[in-house]
Amino acid sequence: MDYTLRELECFSAVAAELSFTRAARRLHLAQPALSRHIRTLEEKIGARLFDRQPRAVALTAAGRVFFEESRGLLAQLVRAGETARRAALGEETRLRIGFVSAVLGGEIMRILRRFRETHPSVQLLLHDLPPAEQMRLIAEGRLDAGFVGLLPPERTAGLRFVPWHRERLRVFVPSGHPLARRSRVDLRALRDERFVAVSSEAAPAFSARVHELCRQAGFRPRIVLESSRAQAVAIMVAAGCGVAILPESLRSFAGASAPGLALRGSPDITHVFARAAAVPTPVMNNLLGILTSSATAKNPRNSSEQDGGRN
Repeated sequence: MDYTLRELECFSAVAAELSFTRAARRLHLAQPALSRHIRTLEEKIGARLFDRQPRAVALTAAGRVFFEESRGLLAQLVRAGETARRAALGEETRLRIGFVSAVLGGEIMRILRRFRETHPSVQLLLHDLPPAEQMRLIAEGRLDAGFVGLLPPERTAGLRFVPWHRERLRVFVPSGHPLARRSRVDLRALRDERFVAVSSEAAPAFSARVHELCRQAGFRPRIVLESSRAQAVAIMVAAGCGVAILPESLRSFAGASAPGLALRGSPDITHVFARAAAVPTPVMNNLLGILTSSATAKNPRNSSEQDGGRN
C-alpha cells in the first residue's frame, strides 16, 4: 500500500488523542484536512479505522491493529532522518571495525578510547576476524575498516593502508624446552625444530614474514601444525607441539607455559590499518587522524597512507 507520511502522522495523532479537534491542533492542521487524510487512508486500507460519534472517537478493531503495527514507523523515520543528517555532518552513528584478537593490546585500546572520547555518539562495532577475511569484507563494503596486521604482500585492489604500530617478534617455546631458559635466541638455533604457525590463508603477510626470516637464517621452517588464530598457535606451543614465531603481544596470553624469547637482531613487524579506497567520511578521517598521530609520535618516517599493498 502507498501510504503517505502525512496520512500516517494524521492517523497516529487521532489514535493517540482520540479526538479530531485535539489531533488537528497538535499537527497545526485544519480539521477538514485532517479528516480528509484519514478518509483517504481508510480507503487505501479498505477498512474503517475509527468509530466517529458526536462526542467521542474510538479505534475500530482494524484501527487498533493498524495502530499497533504502525506506531514505530514514525519514530523509525525520525531516527533515519537524524542518522542521515549526522552522516552528512560527519557524525555517523556507527563504524564497523575489524581487529585481530591476538594483537588487541593496549595500543589499540588507547586509540579507540581517544576516538570514543571525541565521538561519544558513534557506535563502534568490533569484529574479531583473521586479516584475510577483514580485507575481503572491507572490499565488499561489509566492514568500514580494520586492524589487519601486516601490509599484504600482494596488491589489494580497493583498499588503502595506514602504518600505525611497530612490534617485535619473539620465538615461543614450551616451558620445558632446552631453549626456554635463554634470554635471547638466534633464529639459526631453530633450524631443526618443529614449528606451529598461523596459516598463510588467514594471515598471508605474517606467514610470508616468518618464512622470510627463516630463509635469511638459512633454513625452511618445518611446520607441523597451523591455525588461523595466533592464540591457538600459542596454546599448541604450550602443549608441546612445537615452537612458533609470534608477535610480542602474545606473551601475556601465553604466560609461563610458552615463554616468548627475544630474537637476536630484534626483527619486528609493522601493523597497518586498512580502509576502503573511496574518499573517507569525516568521522573516518578523524579516526585516521588519531591513528597517524599515534604512529608519527613513535615512527615519523612510517606513517603515510599506502595504496593497495606492495607492488
